[in-house]
Amino acid sequence: MRLFRSVVLYAGLALGANAAMADTAALEALREGSMKKLLFIGEPKAAPQTPFFDADGNPHTLAEYKGKYILLNFWATWCPPCLAEMPSLDRLQTEIGGKNFQVVTIATGRNSVRGIKQFFDRVGVKNMPILLDTKQALARKMGVFGLPISIILDPQGREIARLRGDAEWDSDSAKSIFKALLSEGADS
Repeated sequence: MRLFRSVVLYAGLALGANAAMADTAALEALREGSMKKLLFIGEPKAAPQTPFFDADGNPHTLAEYKGKYILLNFWATWCPPCLAEMPSLDRLQTEIGGKNFQVVTIATGRNSVRGIKQFFDRVGVKNMPILLDTKQALARKMGVFGLPISIILDPQGREIARLRGDAEWDSDSAKSIFKALLSEGADS
């Protein structure tokens, strides 16, 4: 009976699967190395519009990035894994960032603008704006507990994947995943 239910369930899923599920399977197949930690979400969920701030104190929300795929990274200057992955995030932005894709790094918690600038200068980060979530309001709303956390948002501003811990964001695997997403978006 158990086998019969499994076959019926699998057949139902296979017949009822939409293109997004098939695309998720294809994206999951591209995960290698540190990208194996990237977990795709079955049902995309809207990201909150809780404000975060730039280095001058101006408020921003994730709505500003609608229409693009976003790699949203929560980090802190005191977090060694966050610091280790930041140059790879900068290189990813340099290589594939643009009209349809952007890496957005938000320092959450106590991080001074001066400290962030010094860190960026020390490791050669050139393509990341300084963005802050000092009261951790956005991080809390997005369920960020521990750092670093990276979240992929689709062009509608919905979370579609999440990775806990650091990763090699400029690896061939990561670039393949984002290029596949961008290609998929161009087809829609």
